[in-house]
Amino acid sequence: MNRAFNRKKDKSWMHTPEALAKHFIAYNAKFLGNTEVDQPKGTEVVRDAVRKLKFQRHIKKSEGQKTPKVELQISIYGVKILDPKTKEIQHNCQLHRISFCADDKTDKRIFTFICKDSESNKHLCYVFDSEKCAEEITLTIGQAFDLAYKKFLESGGKDVETRKQIGGLQKRILELETENSELKKQLQALEEQLMLAQVSPGGSMSPKAPTDIFDMVPFSPVTPLIPVPASNGSPPPPPARVADTRKDLFGAEPFDPFICGAADFPPDIQSRLDEMQEGFNMGLTVEGAVFSLDPLDGRC
Repeated sequence: MNRAFNRKKDKSWMHTPEALAKHFIAYNAKFLGNTEVDQPKGTEVVRDAVRKLKFQRHIKKSEGQKTPKVELQISIYGVKILDPKTKEIQHNCQLHRISFCADDKTDKRIFTFICKDSESNKHLCYVFDSEKCAEEITLTIGQAFDLAYKKFLESGGKDVETRKQIGGLQKRILELETENSELKKQLQALEEQLMLAQVSPGGSMSPKAPTDIFDMVPFSPVTPLIPVPASNGSPPPPPARVADTRKDLFGAEPFDPFICGAADFPPDIQSRLDEMQEGFNMGLTVEGAVFSLDPLDGRC
């Protein structure tokens, strides 16, 4: 075990230095998970972690859960664990925090590494299952360490601080991307609620009545009714007057000379009115023409 750190220097590596320094090497594997360990290195420490995670994965498999697949991107800056479809970063293990890396000789599919968590400062053992590339992935991580150490010597130790700054910036970028994704989801939800509020139950947009400067609907007078002529060509009769049943302050009905009749007055007052009207009818003559005050008389 621990092949990545006991590699002989005179033996050639698998990849070109440029591939790990300027880009990365990608591998696909199954991720059994990670678990906290007491020591930053050691074969027995790794074996105990592998047995623990295998047992947990066996229970989850019996419950119908499949082992998730991940993509590993290895470079001189660290090992990134991503979702193979969405390329979302699940874990970003910086190289200077990795203290141990090994492939299991008893199980050729298993390889592990121990990394110190940047937030909790706990040592976590990451365990992977790769049917064909377990040993190759371990050697690639070892080559990344070798190139990073050479670069450290060439830069006089300044490269360590640079990597720390880059790691901090990468973490901040990941946090901002997550926050941006959440804000986009909230904005989309608000837009959907606004569209639902503007759409009527029938599915059409409800028209909004125009308002004035006081945000009130302006008054719209009713179109007056136009009388329709009768079928014989004569003008239609005037609308019948509706009797006003309102009363005055004394509780009496108001006087209307157009609707009052002979029976509306007491007998004595009615007789006096008849005499006065008869006197006027007899005395008003002009050049032989008689003017009648009787509104029922059609003569003029």
